Amino acid sequence: MSSNHAAVPYYFVPGPSRWPLLGGASLLLTMIGASAWVNDVSWGPYLNLAGIAGILLVLYFWFGDAIGESEKGLYSERIDHSFRWSMSWFIFSEVMFFGAFFGALFYARSISMPWLGDLDNKLIWPDFSAHWGNTGPAGTVQDFVTMTPFWIPTINTALLLLSGVTLTISHHALRAGHRSVTALFLFATIALGAVFMGFQVYEYVHAYSELNLKLTSGIYGATFFMLTGFHGFHVTMGAIMLSVILYRVLKGHFTPEQHFGFEGAAWYWHFVDVVWLGLYVVVYWL
Repeated sequence: MSSNHAAVPYYFVPGPSRWPLLGGASLLLTMIGASAWVNDVSWGPYLNLAGIAGILLVLYFWFGDAIGESEKGLYSERIDHSFRWSMSWFIFSEVMFFGAFFGALFYARSISMPWLGDLDNKLIWPDFSAHWGNTGPAGTVQDFVTMTPFWIPTINTALLLLSGVTLTISHHALRAGHRSVTALFLFATIALGAVFMGFQVYEYVHAYSELNLKLTSGIYGATFFMLTGFHGFHVTMGAIMLSVILYRVLKGHFTPEQHFGFEGAAWYWHFVDVVWLGLYVVVYWL
């Protein structure tokens, strides 16, 4: 935001936009394609990728419009407050999103597993072992090896914690008016996120090829890949957001007083860090 934004005396209301409609249509195509894909329908992957491409294009042009409006000085302090509340509620919705998967993991491991291993069910499945990471009743799941926190998950934890530090330094530098320091530490944050994703890809390849741990490996495999996979997706999206912010910093778009675009992306990144800490403890250690 430009430094004169706070002087705007009214609440800016943009004109009619086609982006919400196109964004909703792209999301619908993405989910239809994903549903078809997991059910082995031939056109599913193509429709899913087309929907994702549509979402990315909508975001590019939609956020481009918002950035243009901001740089023209159309946003007042009241708009800034609206953005902050909107981002807060968005992050709250993400908390609920991950809460559902953490809840599924807790229910499967702490409630369903002991229940399936009690005396009554022993009469039905006498060979069933009620330990987390089992192969299901009567060995319905192929043998696999469970994940441990050493060493890639631990390294990734250190990387994300360090990225939170570099992002905070970047933010303080922006508030102090040191644009070059802001850009340097913001780039370091993005690089740490990229290394994190590289390690996660390696971990997935190792799990599939050497541990025989797959998405189809019972409830353990399903919850492991859903939680870590969605978190990896959020890291990727966060890195893209920070890359856009880095570009804007280099273009001189922010001031020490007005820079919510930076702050919103930083909030999101710190949220991703916190989620990973929960994953690291619950998925890899417990």
